[in-house]
Amino acid sequence: MTSQDYRPSWLAAAGSRTALFSIGAGIALMFLVGPLVKLVVTSDPRGLANSFADSEVMSAIGLSVLAATWATALGAIIGLPLGYVLARHSFAGKAIIEGLIDLPVVIPHPIAGIALLFVFGRGFFVGHVFSMAGIHFAGAIPGIVIAMLFVSAPFLINAARDGFRAVDPRLEGVARTLGRGPWGVFFGVTMPLARPAIVSGAVMMWARALSEFGAVVVLAYYPMTAPVLIYDRFEGYGLEAAQPVAAAVVLVALAIFSILRWLNVRERAA
Repeated sequence: MTSQDYRPSWLAAAGSRTALFSIGAGIALMFLVGPLVKLVVTSDPRGLANSFADSEVMSAIGLSVLAATWATALGAIIGLPLGYVLARHSFAGKAIIEGLIDLPVVIPHPIAGIALLFVFGRGFFVGHVFSMAGIHFAGAIPGIVIAMLFVSAPFLINAARDGFRAVDPRLEGVARTLGRGPWGVFFGVTMPLARPAIVSGAVMMWARALSEFGAVVVLAYYPMTAPVLIYDRFEGYGLEAAQPVAAAVVLVALAIFSILRWLNVRERAA
């Protein structure tokens, strides 16, 4: 009789579970990564190089990065207070509000763009007020920013809510007994403890904003962001013309997102 015959049954079951989960994980990884890998590796190297040298492509990528960054900054300004209120207070209709926050993620994003036009279009009150100050949304960069903000802010709000909720209120109480005021407690205790969750949410918001197409194409087709440019090349010239541009955008997004994730990991480890 070998030593394997004496293995507990739970150990054998755990081994089979690990093997089964590994197979499932491999399938999921192939499904998620495989199409993008094929998109990049089957691209014509010369066309890919030309995409990086194409000023229109680089301008569209730069605009996407800039607009996503602005959207994330605005999302932090409006989202952190909302996340804190949801984490610390109970009130009538709270579940409804949390559901409404998630709605921009659920609805088709062209609908989001149309809804934004009914608020920020020049023929409507808010859009008219901004236009009097020289700020236009339809067919302009501010429109791209608010479209990105609208569809991606729930990621940051929900992450901030969960991060604030995980902070023990007793720690805030101790800080108050030591003489800290409300703002001192918030910035000196609550924010540092919730920061990893907030940073993770901000990264996810930025990444989601960077990839937004549906709301942006309705609200501001021009100037073109990277997703809109890819769509324009595909519609105008076909798959062969769109592939190297798409591959270039994937590589740039991968590089930026990897750096952000690496910085986030270092933040958590510090």
